[in-house]
Amino acid sequence: MRKSHSVREYSTSTRRSGPVTSFSRTSFGNLGSSAGGSYGSSSGFGSSGFGSSGFASGGGGGGSYSSSSMIGGGGGGFGYSNAAMIAPTITAVQVNRSLLAPLNLEIDPNIQAVRTQEKEQIKTLNNRFASFIDKVRFLEQQNKMLETKWSLLQEQTTTRSNIDSMFEAYISNLRRQLDGLGNEKGLVEDFKKKYEDEINKRAAAENEFVLLKKDVDAAYMNKVELEAKADALQDEINFLRAVYEAELRELQSQIKDTSVIVEMDNSRSLDMDSIVAEVRAQYEDIANRNRAEAETWYKQKFEEMQMSAGQYGDDLRSTKAEIAELNRMIARLQNEIESVKGQRSNLEAQIAEAEERGELAVKDAKARIRDLEDALQRAKQDMARQVREYQELMNVKLALDIEIATYRKLLEGEESRLASGGASATIHVQQSSGGKFLMDN
Repeated sequence: MRKSHSVREYSTSTRRSGPVTSFSRTSFGNLGSSAGGSYGSSSGFGSSGFGSSGFASGGGGGGSYSSSSMIGGGGGGFGYSNAAMIAPTITAVQVNRSLLAPLNLEIDPNIQAVRTQEKEQIKTLNNRFASFIDKVRFLEQQNKMLETKWSLLQEQTTTRSNIDSMFEAYISNLRRQLDGLGNEKGLVEDFKKKYEDEINKRAAAENEFVLLKKDVDAAYMNKVELEAKADALQDEINFLRAVYEAELRELQSQIKDTSVIVEMDNSRSLDMDSIVAEVRAQYEDIANRNRAEAETWYKQKFEEMQMSAGQYGDDLRSTKAEIAELNRMIARLQNEIESVKGQRSNLEAQIAEAEERGELAVKDAKARIRDLEDALQRAKQDMARQVREYQELMNVKLALDIEIATYRKLLEGEESRLASGGASATIHVQQSSGGKFLMDN
């Protein structure tokens, strides 16, 4: 069902001494079942005429520009056209007959350029309005997308905590490994101390061995000297025995010679046998005493030498046993030292490898933490930028909403004004010397 409204006619005439300008009728109409408005005007200037653009408005949101605008019952829009569609059911139109008379007009040559410029401005504004609406829709989509990203970023906080716990567990494991390596290092230090103690013991044993060797050498020299002395004493005993036997033979020969002389010289009967026997007994007693003394002294010396030799032999055997024990101990300590050196080198290699692995793991963890912090910082900056863009877009949207509401109120006010008033009015337009138009009723 279509509704029609009365059309108000405005006729303008300009009275001046020069050319007369006629500003023709203007029609307003509300067409279609939905709320809307149209504006159309035509101007005649002498033999030439200018048709102004038509303004059509529908009830729906949106804007378009076309050379002719039709407003149906479905959707509506804002548009400008060169010819306005007027409802067929229009009430009586009053025509000013004076406008049909020929006029002597002097047309301003710039009016066409001004009209064209106005049309271009209207087109530009219409296109800007349409682009603003598209931008509002795009901003609403961006708003939804940003809200989705924001919810996803808020949900990602749990993954952050999981990553923190994972890194803490990894770092605690590395710390336990470092503690184990520290304990192993303490064991290595203990083995090192034991090794140094054994080396000191070995050095002390070697020094003692050198001292004992010196004592053994001294004992051996004493033994050699004693053996030499024993040989010398044995030679002396043999010499004394030989001297004793020689003296004994000499005495016996002297005794025999003496007895012969006595027999020859002494014719008296002397008991020479008893004298010789007595002298022999005396010399034999002296010889026996000397022999006994010599044998006793020799036996005493020999026993002393045997005792000293036995003592030195015992000392030598004990020294040899100690030397053999020290050699066995040295060999055992050398084997232990070699094994400890091998263990130490292995532990040092393991410690170096563990420290290198720990340093690499710590560097990797720090690099990952830095990457995560950088990613989080970038995400925060991106989120802040998107929030700023969202706020700017919301400000633009609010401005557009205010502008749309203002346009809607203006259109509704114009429609209500057009619907309420149907009388015609005459507007006189007077052109001033500066080219401006002054209107009065």
